[in-house]
Amino acid sequence: MAGSKGDKYYNVFLKYKIWLVSKEGENILGDGKINLLKEIGKSNSLQSAVNTIGISYRKAWGNIKTAEEVLGFPLVEKHRGGQSGGTTTLTEEGKNLIKAYEELHKEIDATINKTVKKFFNHINDFK
Repeated sequence: MAGSKGDKYYNVFLKYKIWLVSKEGENILGDGKINLLKEIGKSNSLQSAVNTIGISYRKAWGNIKTAEEVLGFPLVEKHRGGQSGGTTTLTEEGKNLIKAYEELHKEIDATINKTVKKFFNHINDFK
């Protein structure tokens, strides 16, 4: 919220997205891919993760492979299964990346919230 009720910009909000890109500008990782990795971590299944998130298996697998290629380390390990099916699990690097991304996001959120509050206080003071 941009100020107290009755302020000029009371119903104005700031939204933003964070994502990592390669030096060539290729999208590597953002909230959507982090959510995919977190779902894989919960279920140990890419199929279950895509069903939960609502994206195609092919798109999810392509996103993961692209991120792994650019980052230079594996995010998941895929194990083919027999009758009970296979599993897809997070690597330690994948788990660490999720944790680091979430910490980065929290720090950026705090900084942006402080800055936005200052901005809206400033413009709400203009009469």
